[in-house]
Amino acid sequence: MFETLSSRLEGAFKKLKGQGRITEINVAETVKEIRRALVDADVNYKVAKDFTDNVKEKALGMNVLTAVSPGQLMVKIVNDELTELLGGQKSDLQLSGNPAVILIAGLQGSGKTTFSAKLAKQLKSKGRNPMLVACDVYRPAAIDQLKVLGGQADIPVFSLEGSKDPVQIANEAIKQAKLRNHNLVIVDTAGRMAVDETMMQEVEQIKKAIQPSEILFVVDAMTGQDAVNTARIFNERLNFSGVVLSKMDGDTRGGAALSIKTVVNKPIKFISMGEKLDALDTYYPDRMAGRILGMGDIVSLVEKAQENFDEEEAKRLQAKISKNKFDFEDFLNQLQQIKKMGNIKDLMAMLPGVGNKLKDLDVDDSAFKGIEALIQSMTPEERRNPEILNNSRKQRIVSGSGRNIQELNKLLLQFNQMRNMMKTMNKMRSSGMPFKMGR
Repeated sequence: MFETLSSRLEGAFKKLKGQGRITEINVAETVKEIRRALVDADVNYKVAKDFTDNVKEKALGMNVLTAVSPGQLMVKIVNDELTELLGGQKSDLQLSGNPAVILIAGLQGSGKTTFSAKLAKQLKSKGRNPMLVACDVYRPAAIDQLKVLGGQADIPVFSLEGSKDPVQIANEAIKQAKLRNHNLVIVDTAGRMAVDETMMQEVEQIKKAIQPSEILFVVDAMTGQDAVNTARIFNERLNFSGVVLSKMDGDTRGGAALSIKTVVNKPIKFISMGEKLDALDTYYPDRMAGRILGMGDIVSLVEKAQENFDEEEAKRLQAKISKNKFDFEDFLNQLQQIKKMGNIKDLMAMLPGVGNKLKDLDVDDSAFKGIEALIQSMTPEERRNPEILNNSRKQRIVSGSGRNIQELNKLLLQFNQMRNMMKTMNKMRSSGMPFKMGR
């Protein structure tokens, strides 16, 4: 996400490269490029102008420390201002009541139904007992879609057969939630292709009937300023408590994300990417600012790893590595753990300096398919002892995996290099020698 904007901002900062100090001239040139990048990213013009005016004022008002270059200083100022523009602080869900009720609103096609299931799954993993409610009685297959998604997450979905009254459905759902001991109800409402009075009245009636503790407005981040205008209208009628940016897995121009907090003065709470039910991130303004500026998001990367990696498995793996016993069985397990963390390209974008370099690079989960196919075509004995792989065994493996002998030989070479590196590191540790990374 934001690859184009990140690249443009990086170009703006280069105008200060080699400059000895901050001056009105070089600041004006840099700020002009930043403003142009923001407007091209479909950020509201007034928001972009106010933002760059603040950056310029702070840059000219600072005494440049000798240890900090003008370029570094400008990045620091832009990072601080961008964090504020994006919301300042993380905004948590406020789940009161038993059951707590979350109302999901937005236009048709914005990703409300998928987000509802994602949120239910995430909150279930945190100890809640959720129930999904299908109140979209107009869109063909909307109820079926929610039931399929709920089934994937092992979360019950309430619908009322034959009823076309979403208020009745929502009320009955809450009664059933209490009877079935569900302490969380997530209500998926109907949308339209554009804002209309019928839709707004209906969602207002649902809100009045069920008194939700949270109203989340789901907006398609790819629609730019149209998303912001729609958010303004919904907020005037519903006074929603937070925003969800969906479809953030492409290189969206970013205008919605950068403008929406300022325009409607409501926090962004979640970022939804892709169709997988695990592809939902809590929104942190400071981390998003860092990713836009190419600083990465190591904290989120570590959190994803902690969520998906088993501590006991990690200890077992460390013990095998220390004894030089790491094998293809372990390697395959690690690949599968990494895939659980999410889209590979999104994970790489969290590394500092990598984000905007991925713009034209085609990186996806299929990059692992060939490796997995080769390992899965090995017998358990071959995975544990790859040194026994002779020509006949190799031919059987490539025939069973649909790959070729060159790919298998390359995998074996890289695996042996990795094991040798682990062996060297273990020897250095056991001898007490300090291990230093090369420059």
